[in-house]
Amino acid sequence: MLNPPFFEITCVILCGGKSSRMGEDKSLLPFSSSKTLTQYQFDRLKPYFKNIYLSSKTDKFDFISANELILDENKDIFSPILALNTIFDKLKNQKVFIITVDTPLVSIESISKLIEESKGVDICVAQTEKIHNLCGVFSSNISSTIKNMIENDIHKIGYLIKNNKFKVIEFQNNDEFININNKNDYLNALEYIRKNYNYDN
Repeated sequence: MLNPPFFEITCVILCGGKSSRMGEDKSLLPFSSSKTLTQYQFDRLKPYFKNIYLSSKTDKFDFISANELILDENKDIFSPILALNTIFDKLKNQKVFIITVDTPLVSIESISKLIEESKGVDICVAQTEKIHNLCGVFSSNISSTIKNMIENDIHKIGYLIKNNKFKVIEFQNNDEFININNKNDYLNALEYIRKNYNYDN
């Protein structure tokens, strides 16, 4: 493991999803030894990045300062494209590591690989059995594409990726990239943490 901090780019954790399959706001579920899944993800990543933010539709977190929160300007439509638009309106002329709050098992080594491989492209994302569209490095160069998509009511991340200079990096450990979408995923992720990190809870 490399000694923190060592990533010169900014990290943004997306926490504004609808959580419809979970039946409750998964970003606020307890996770491992942390009060919430969001706090777990934030605390584990913060030491490795120059700056870190949470992207959300509401100010629902009690463990960060106001300047570590990027509020999505559109409160009614749940779309990562809208979140990315707000993010790059704030974070101009830079590359940003984007990760969702519900992928808490992605290793620092894998994140390092994605950042390293992002040189020369606008978007660099992970792939295992599928492409993980919201786990990777995104450049503010894509802002014009995002705004054009919003004007044309296009909200597919796949469309954004394909219409910019992109790279897909393959990883072998599918468990590492599990999305916590429902109760079963949540329990599986807790078990993965317990087995791999020797946590008791």
